[in-house]
Amino acid sequence: RRRRRTPRADPSAMPRAVPIRAAVTVIVDDQGWSKLVGDPMPLLRRAARAAVKVARRPRGLKPGGVAALSVALMSDRGVRRLNRDFRGKDQPTNVLSFPSDSRAGGPGRRVELGDIALALGVVRREAKAQGKAAADHLAHLMVHGVLHLLGYDHENAEDAARMERLERKALAALGIADPYVIG
Repeated sequence: RRRRRTPRADPSAMPRAVPIRAAVTVIVDDQGWSKLVGDPMPLLRRAARAAVKVARRPRGLKPGGVAALSVALMSDRGVRRLNRDFRGKDQPTNVLSFPSDSRAGGPGRRVELGDIALALGVVRREAKAQGKAAADHLAHLMVHGVLHLLGYDHENAEDAARMERLERKALAALGIADPYVIG
């Protein structure tokens, strides 16, 4: 029997995928961040872009669009206040994500994803306890926060596994080791 070959499309005639870009505004509320990781802005921007790139369902974003978000680098005290006021938990946490309600966006259009807050002391203590470079841990938490802004969650085992897979993929693209491997 002879198989019929399906003609292949000419790759030059096919439309190219236009990537979604990430625009990140960084607000440094606690100057201790620069002692921890130097200039955090380039790292946070790269981490956000990596998260947007691996996400399969970027909330309302179309190719060529811009995913915009803000990141506040805060003290534990500031994040504790946010966690208490918005989640009813009177303690600091490593990262908080506040998705926006904006969902509209098309080619070349900007979509406001929301805001992320990171707690300096918590990030520092976790990195030390886990034997990780602070910059790597910060990148991981940034990816994690951006994925929350994009609609991912970890409320059940299946969702947690999906989110962890995306985190690993984004961090690997940044040259950062799997954060879930112990040892």
